[in-house]
Amino acid sequence: MASLRRIYADFKVFSRGYTRNVIGLFFGLIFPVILILIFGAIFSGNNTGPVPVYVQNQDTNGSIALEFVSNINGTYSNGTKISDNWPLKTILVDSSVDFVEFLSAHSSSDGIVIPQDFSASYLAREKVAITVYGSPASSTSAIIGGVVSSLANQYNLQRVGGSAIIELTSATVNAQQTKYIDFLIPGLIGFSILVNPMFAIVSISSDYKKTKLFKQLSLTPLTKTEWLTSKILFYILLSSVSFLLMAGVGILAFDANITLTLWLIPFLVLGPLLFCSLGMLVGTVSKTPETASIVGNIITFPMMFLSGTFFPIAMMPDYLQTAAHVLPLFYVIEGLNNVMVYGNTSGVMVDLAVVAIIAVAIFIAAIKLFKWKED
Repeated sequence: MASLRRIYADFKVFSRGYTRNVIGLFFGLIFPVILILIFGAIFSGNNTGPVPVYVQNQDTNGSIALEFVSNINGTYSNGTKISDNWPLKTILVDSSVDFVEFLSAHSSSDGIVIPQDFSASYLAREKVAITVYGSPASSTSAIIGGVVSSLANQYNLQRVGGSAIIELTSATVNAQQTKYIDFLIPGLIGFSILVNPMFAIVSISSDYKKTKLFKQLSLTPLTKTEWLTSKILFYILLSSVSFLLMAGVGILAFDANITLTLWLIPFLVLGPLLFCSLGMLVGTVSKTPETASIVGNIITFPMMFLSGTFFPIAMMPDYLQTAAHVLPLFYVIEGLNNVMVYGNTSGVMVDLAVVAIIAVAIFIAAIKLFKWKED
């Protein structure tokens, strides 16, 4: 027969062992709370800010067009708000600008073009089409399309009792990029560049520290810089192979339309440099491997979800969008998107500069703070 006494004794022993395992407690209790905080903040409907959308009004003198643009921004023609929780915020683009080139230069797939004859056609009850640019991978595109469609239906109802005078035409920045996989690959490459070196170096650094292997290495000619550089070189190679595999599978298996250029190489070098150095910094300044693992996870998981890896930051609340711009992974993923999706060279150079500065600063800090021997 089952003995409650033995069950209780085993329960007590197991509980004592589990509560002494800091990593187990972190993933059992703290990690789910972190996920709730992150996803709750991202998807909380009451906290999300308006989605920015570029709007080009080619009918600059048409009163109906001006009114429609004002409505897209959530205001009536007199400036009063339609709703306090209006989902869009317009950014006006000059009518003389090539709109597709403008979106590409600003690494955006979302935009609206009001045609030149919009007001005249509407008043004459002739069909006129509004072009809505979007991405199949972006949830913000669905929001924008829904709002514009709703406004068009209201105008049609007011003028001709619901007949489809104002129609919507869907378009993309690049006509070939019509698959979700095209936008998923850059995010997953950035995810791989973060996770592989970060988790490994955190574990190695803290473990070597605990087992006194660093002390033994101090007796060899190997320097701290050489030790870290060798790890960086390995993860540059691993990240490059991972990139080739993901890009190859995306192209061959899913017919992904991504651009592969030499601009990708700096990200495959600077990314491992940054996250290997950050992993070493976390591992060496933490007292135990358990502490290092927890600190590494606390640093890594917010970057995974707040840097645009899985969710566009445009759908996040304003304060999370601001926080995303502080995270180094954001600039790695944005840079990869600029190269592979938008072909935005000027944006690529800005992202590379930011990643390079952060990577060099963390590399120097890791070397300076790293000690072969503990005090």
